[in-house]
Parts: sequence; structure tokens; C-alpha cells
Amino acid sequence: MYGKSNLTTMYSVFFIFNQPTTKLNIMTTDKKATTATKVIYWITTGLISLSAIPGAFMINTEMAIKNTTHLGLPHWLMVESSIGSTIGALILIIPMWKWLKDWAYVAFGITYISALIAHIAVDGFGGEAIQAIIFFGILFTSYIYYHKISD
Repeated sequence: MYGKSNLTTMYSVFFIFNQPTTKLNIMTTDKKATTATKVIYWITTGLISLSAIPGAFMINTEMAIKNTTHLGLPHWLMVESSIGSTIGALILIIPMWKWLKDWAYVAFGITYISALIAHIAVDGFGGEAIQAIIFFGILFTSYIYYHKISD
């Protein structure tokens, strides 16, 4: 029924498709990070950090209290979020704690999505909601490029 060449071909096809696969990493195409990749990472990470670090110093300003009250959020949440975002920004810019950086990205992502939902619920789709979307996009870009340079 099958000749020797057909069995060899069938075995070759089976052997090729039955190989154990390696981990597929869709975020990187090469192992060496280019200069452009590093520049994009540091610019986006810097923008996120520069917007988050001042939060701890502005906890009790009149503007922060007024905006928190306007959104219907409790004061303790504003304090917790300000301190957490400052710690998260420091974790992102200090080249240590690689396992902790992923959690900082998750925390910032949750913060920006929550800000988007809160602003849409209270004020409708306006400038603050667009700002949350823009910062989420910058955060996502930073996260993608972080994994491109760290792998």
C-alpha cells in the first residue's frame, strides 16, 4: 500500500509536528534590544512615573480633595492611591525587583481603568476620561517595551 518513500515522508511529517514546542514569545522578535526600543521604554516609563510621583506630595491639596469629593470617593482611597502610585512609580524606574514591576504595571492599569469608569459615570465621556485612556496607552506601551528589553 505504502512504499518506503511514502512511509519515510509520513514519519518525517509526524516527527516535525510532534516536536515539543518552545515557549512562544509574541512580544519579541529578536534577543537584542535596539537603542530605539530602550528609548521608547524609558520615555513611556518616565511619563508614567512623572505623572505618578507627585501624587504623594499633593494628597491634602484643595484641588485633590475637591476632585475626590466630586467623584464621590472617600478620602482614605485618595490617600491610599497617592501613596501606592508613588511607590509604583519608583518600582518602575528603579532597575531592580523585576518580579515586582509586573505587579506595578497591573496596579497602574487598574488605576487608569478605574479612573476612566469613574469619570464616565460622573461626568460623561470628557477630557478626564480621554486622559485616562491616553495614560493607559502609554502604560501599555511601556509594558510591551519593558518585556522587549528585559528578555
